[in-house]
Amino acid sequence: MRSGHSLIAVAIYAVLLAAFWALAQHFSLSTRIGHMSTTFTAFALILAPYWFFGFGMADSLRRVLTWSSTRVLAPGLLVLPYILYSLPQGEFHWKFLIAFLAIPVGISALFEFLPPAGAPDAAAKICWQDVVALAACGIPVEFHWIEGSFPHSGLTSLSKLLLVDSALYAFLVVRRLDHVGYDFVLRARDLIVGIRELLFFAPIVLSLGLALHFITPHRGLPSAATVISSLLITFFFVAVPEELFFRGLLQNLLEPRVGRVGALCASSVIFGLSHFNNPLPFNWRYVLLATIAGFFYGRAWCDRRRLLASATTHTLVDVLWSLWFR
Repeated sequence: MRSGHSLIAVAIYAVLLAAFWALAQHFSLSTRIGHMSTTFTAFALILAPYWFFGFGMADSLRRVLTWSSTRVLAPGLLVLPYILYSLPQGEFHWKFLIAFLAIPVGISALFEFLPPAGAPDAAAKICWQDVVALAACGIPVEFHWIEGSFPHSGLTSLSKLLLVDSALYAFLVVRRLDHVGYDFVLRARDLIVGIRELLFFAPIVLSLGLALHFITPHRGLPSAATVISSLLITFFFVAVPEELFFRGLLQNLLEPRVGRVGALCASSVIFGLSHFNNPLPFNWRYVLLATIAGFFYGRAWCDRRRLLASATTHTLVDVLWSLWFR
């Protein structure tokens, strides 16, 4: 990381921790969970790679981790937040320890010892190693296999963020995938493009959502605290992780295989299908609208291959839906 960006990243990280601490107090997490100091420390450790990878930490790790063994074993440290959280809570389970150790180390070993043909390559095509790594990070989240690792309301997203950290390390440090667009240095165009795609999507989702009885408009204005907390939580725990997976990784890897339009359509369909169980049985209305939404999220990412652009659209869509149309 460049020194200027490093200082900015550390300063904002400290502000984010303060903001999330305030949110935890607002939602009385300390009362409901207990052991708040170790729980929040575990959260801070999970958030650190998630945040600092957005400021070029992958380049720094590549320079430091020069041996294959260290590159493969280093992500095993991601198990530490789970241990720090679960032991004081009396909620430790070996199956989660094994999962949080095996997934990051396993996919890193896969890319290290069985690298995709031509990798590292700026135009790397999706291959079976990528499919295995994406499945290892995505399927446990999709089917809620690891939610029990942080079983309290308000903490369930932490297991997902651990797998986000795993994917970032494996794809950016070991595989060295280019054009992912995982960058938290905000540009004005990120906001412009993100809002533009929201405006393109809005008339479609409003007309179709109302016709399908999927959305219901609500009156009234939420408090400023509700809006801010919804934006913060949605951006960090929903939009960025999903945009990394479906746009920065999946759409990015598909593009050299099936072209820009093909990758956009395929990733949008897969994104839509990932919503099939919200709730069960198969929620075809949600799948349809999520597929269309994914198309506009993908367009935002395609503009400059920036996840902040697509995450902006994604965040605004989800927050507007949850506050006024859900």
